[in-house]
Amino acid sequence: MTERPIRLIGDPVLRTACDPIRTVTDGVRTLVADLLETVDHEGRAGLAANQIGVSLRAFSWHLDEGVGYVLNPEIVELSEDVQDDDEGCLSLPGLWYPRRRARYARCLGTDLDGRAVELEGDGIVARLIQHEVGHLDGQLYVDGLERPVRKRALRDIRARF
Repeated sequence: MTERPIRLIGDPVLRTACDPIRTVTDGVRTLVADLLETVDHEGRAGLAANQIGVSLRAFSWHLDEGVGYVLNPEIVELSEDVQDDDEGCLSLPGLWYPRRRARYARCLGTDLDGRAVELEGDGIVARLIQHEVGHLDGQLYVDGLERPVRKRALRDIRARF
């Protein structure tokens, strides 16, 4: 296991949709170990593979329930109820903006042995699922900000990065 450096906004890997994992190789096993090691720090809730430079569909999480991962996650349910809380990102350190997300989300994927993995919840869990799957689709959370907030965020990003 290796803690990997986090890629920052401006790195093209963050804007590229990740490829599905078709076969679990030693490289995929190393990726998962590195995702788990890199996310397992205070203040880190989730980490997508492309945030450590690997364009494959996998993410890890670090929640009160513990640390985990999912391969090829697919969001299968989102509530109509929304939450509008501040959100941040390891790839845009120190920047937090209000982002509207579904209050509840459920995703399905697999583990390294091909067993089903389900991650679901409301609040921070729902936000994490939507945020990390967004990364795997080549999106950043600032892409979905309301217009006036997005303008401020883009100014802040230009000034900082």
